[in-house]
Amino acid sequence: MGDRKHNPQQRTHMLKVDRAILHVFDFDSGSTYLSERPLDLTVRATRSFVQRHLRKISSNAESRHGAFAPDSGFAAELQRYLVGEREFVEFSTEIAQWFWEELRRAEDLEQCDLLVADFSDTDAGAVDGASTDAEVEAAFDGPAGKRFFAVVLLPRKQAFVHEVAGDANDISRVDATLPNPSQKVASYVLVDAETGAIDFHDKERSVGGSSVMVIPERFLQCTSRASSHEVIDEVNVIVRDVAEEFGLEPAVEVSRAKALVARTADVEESFSPAEVGKAIFTERPEVAERYEERVREASLPEEAPVRRGVANRLTKSHRIRTDTGVEITFPSELAERPGYLDFSTDAEGRITITVGNVAKIENR
Repeated sequence: MGDRKHNPQQRTHMLKVDRAILHVFDFDSGSTYLSERPLDLTVRATRSFVQRHLRKISSNAESRHGAFAPDSGFAAELQRYLVGEREFVEFSTEIAQWFWEELRRAEDLEQCDLLVADFSDTDAGAVDGASTDAEVEAAFDGPAGKRFFAVVLLPRKQAFVHEVAGDANDISRVDATLPNPSQKVASYVLVDAETGAIDFHDKERSVGGSSVMVIPERFLQCTSRASSHEVIDEVNVIVRDVAEEFGLEPAVEVSRAKALVARTADVEESFSPAEVGKAIFTERPEVAERYEERVREASLPEEAPVRRGVANRLTKSHRIRTDTGVEITFPSELAERPGYLDFSTDAEGRITITVGNVAKIENR
């Protein structure tokens, strides 16, 4: 085997889970199995399962953002827990009982378990996807980063497993299979312990004859703002449309916008949609003015929360497809580096794309 390559650009946020607990709901039998002690996070499989699910929701670009209403009951109790006035197991049990009573009223019951966790994002930049187990383990002993409180509904699925017994093998059904950590979960809450900022995701449920989003409307009692994905997509659409309107090359301008958002996310936890247009159209005031007008029409927020990992995933590359069937995917930052990817248009409107500064080509 060759030497292990270490790519410093592929960094992973490491999550240090301080406490986690799993409560089980069985809507078929009408029973709850509320745990009286936290999960044993010294067991590697357990810790890995929890960490990977928390990392998945922490980096989900589809998370909507919100702020607690002044009279939010959950916000008040969460604050009491965070300052040490409430015990973790007791608080998690109260949360589980609330969800049990609320979800059992839904018309389409879905078997699920409830995971509650108190964790920190250590932002362990020195650890990447190629790191050894020892390096990953060491990252969790580093300084704690931002603290978060999470509530996650884990849907249970039926699965089939083999059984080996004596001289005959058999197949049996298991009804309590939890989602693989690589799978997305539809309903969760993530609260920044310091700022109270909320990331959440939920689906509509029919409860008492009404269609409701249980998590933001009833549990959190919070506002609901567009996800990072929705805002970035809308910014890209506006940049593309405005570029076309003023005879600029949309592929170049959208790539520049993506690169700007990615750079901003490296140092900030939010970006201003309005500032994107001011920056990329700085030499064309009339274009920047039209962009700003479109941003106002779209009612985009003044500041849109965006995590570095989310921004990199949504903006690190740009793909174009020509009417001749040619597809090109390139790093967004190359749009701002002359000589690497250049677009020119002749008198008949035909576009020539020139790729330069290439030392090697690989067949993929």
